[in-house]
Amino acid sequence: MLYRIFLILFSFVLLTHNAIASPLENRLQQYPQWNHKPPVKIAQGDLYYPQWMAGTWLAESILVEQTAPLAPEIITPGFNDNQQYLNQPVNFLVRFGTEYLVPENKWFLPSLNNSNQPKYIVADRVFNGEHIAAAYLGDNNIFQVKIDPDNPNKQITFLKGERQLISTVTGRASETPTPNRFISTEVTKQLFRSPERIYLNEVETTSDYQLIEPGKIQAQQITAIYLSPQDPDYFTASDRPVAIYRYQLNLEKQEINDEG
Repeated sequence: MLYRIFLILFSFVLLTHNAIASPLENRLQQYPQWNHKPPVKIAQGDLYYPQWMAGTWLAESILVEQTAPLAPEIITPGFNDNQQYLNQPVNFLVRFGTEYLVPENKWFLPSLNNSNQPKYIVADRVFNGEHIAAAYLGDNNIFQVKIDPDNPNKQITFLKGERQLISTVTGRASETPTPNRFISTEVTKQLFRSPERIYLNEVETTSDYQLIEPGKIQAQQITAIYLSPQDPDYFTASDRPVAIYRYQLNLEKQEINDEG
């Protein structure tokens, strides 16, 4: 009898432990009922990916759902135009590796040959930014993507017509629920500048990557748009997103030269 009680108690402990989802898992489960920004820490350094994401990948991105939680009172610029991408696959290359790591302190450059140095896998933000922007906007509309040499969290995209998109990652969190699953979220302040106007907002990108088999990754990526304090509707929206986009990502590893 005592043994049976122990088994029941032990099983309950296991079930309770397994039922406790991590903060980012909880956020994914609560989608699309997002009433606040994600739990993040101040962004320092870069976002570190698991080893199985190293390499160059052909990504297929499909916008499967978009919502405007505060419509019709608040609709962000471009929300209606983005409907053209619904269920339309968009393909581009992305790559990740240790060679794209920007040292946090430019006066101290870690030796890549040091066997004791952690091998951090990070995104090639310039390469990825250029390829993603070109896939959605066209090659002729993208001039250049630059990363602040002292801060991998600050990126400037130069667009046709003297337009610029300045993005600064301010918050970040990541989790590894299982060896083959990786969840991350980044909160980015964006400033879009053109000769006609300046537009500011805040963007959350929460991604759930799963390694299906070597060389094949599937992911769910959710992008939420938040108003900046300068927006006249900021206090109406508060910390609630004004637009949410959900994407399905399929990544196939490419055996190509990563130098280009």
